[in-house]
Amino acid sequence: MDCLKPAFKAEILRIVGDGNFKDGEAISTIDYGVAPENLGARAVVFPRTADEIAAVVKCCRAHGVPLVTHGGRTGLVGGAVSRPGELVLSTARLNRILHISPIERVAVVEAGVTLQALQAAAAVHRLETGIDLPSRGSATIGGMASTNAGGIAAFRFGVMRHRILGMEAVLADGSIYSDMTRVVKNAAGYDLKHLFVGAEGTLGIITRIAVKLEPQPAATATVLFGLPSVDAALAVVRRGLDAEYGQLRAAEAIWNTFFRLTSGHQSWSAVDYRTDHPINLLVSLGGTEEDALQAELGRIYEDVIADHPDASAVIASSGAQEVDLWRLREDTDLIYRKHPSAPSYDVSVPLSEIGAYLERCLEGLRELDAALGPYLFGHLADGNLHIVLNAAGSDIPAEKVKAIETILYRDIGGIGGAFSAEHGIGIKRMGQLSDISGPVKLALMHRVKETLDSAAILNPGKVLLPVSP
Repeated sequence: MDCLKPAFKAEILRIVGDGNFKDGEAISTIDYGVAPENLGARAVVFPRTADEIAAVVKCCRAHGVPLVTHGGRTGLVGGAVSRPGELVLSTARLNRILHISPIERVAVVEAGVTLQALQAAAAVHRLETGIDLPSRGSATIGGMASTNAGGIAAFRFGVMRHRILGMEAVLADGSIYSDMTRVVKNAAGYDLKHLFVGAEGTLGIITRIAVKLEPQPAATATVLFGLPSVDAALAVVRRGLDAEYGQLRAAEAIWNTFFRLTSGHQSWSAVDYRTDHPINLLVSLGGTEEDALQAELGRIYEDVIADHPDASAVIASSGAQEVDLWRLREDTDLIYRKHPSAPSYDVSVPLSEIGAYLERCLEGLRELDAALGPYLFGHLADGNLHIVLNAAGSDIPAEKVKAIETILYRDIGGIGGAFSAEHGIGIKRMGQLSDISGPVKLALMHRVKETLDSAAILNPGKVLLPVSP
């Protein structure tokens, strides 16, 4: 059903030009990403510049049409879902890398640039983005900023909030906020760019970003350990951080259920590596000499075997073997192919609390339903755990989902953790945000939203539940 008025669509076309607005059946040519509901609005505009976006926003405001901004459509919490009567604004045409300085170690990019494109451009200068995600080929820098994405290297380089030096964003009234600072030290008043980082498009539309880059190591080395416990894995992480040579680049944990799923699907095996370890840990080091990195991994392995004689290890001997090891961790889509729309959870837990937290939660899930054996994996060095149920979403009634969330979230704040580590709030986590956050925080969030978007046209129905009258 077409809910947008002809006069409104005609004005949008005047702003962006023919071919840059699609609706109706033309929507079928657009990839909806992780969820068909992302294109529920059945109308998408493709502006080219911040000025065009500002004009689109003013048009939407004048006509009372809500606006949902899309990047790579890789989000997992429904932050990009749109509905009839709304307009989707795609940043796909804002895809230019405007500036890279190897001296400053800074890139200035438009919001629609993919992470992979920026990584490739930075690599020419022997630089890297300091952040990495399995969805690097689709995820955009603007979308990653909007969701405050984390990823594999957050323990070392921080999340997107820590990577951003400057930002340009279009506000809900069509004005353009611009502070394209390219320096780390900046004490010139309120640092307003942080309002838009993690706001999921509810406070403004990010159009340009100045991103801090990092030196790229000349060589890397990767090892997969099979270990008996979380404590053993955390001890390996500590050894990696204290390495005599090289720097720890990644420490990715794969619990047994998920490891058996991916290794079985990929027909992966290695000599003397058992597949029954409770936890498997991918460790990557970076440095200048590959031979020295391999020797360092060998020393770590000797320490591990001394403490845990039944441990296993595979040190990648080639780039191809390194890729194979990483596929064991990154093939998370396999879960959703096996269990469509499986409920997933994304929590941060202080490192010292991970073992006890998982013991409590897994026991609670077993008591709720003996068939629940979730897939577990995550960024062990920063405590970010991903918990995906071994059941299709359609097979779990709403009351059981609520009981599962109670088990996973009931003490997360009390131990200093967070119920949403890197996926955001979207529509799926609004209830948890309301239940878990303190009243002062919620009140402040509502005040910020009211101040910046009083007409509530930017990504409505996301992040914040409506205030009861």
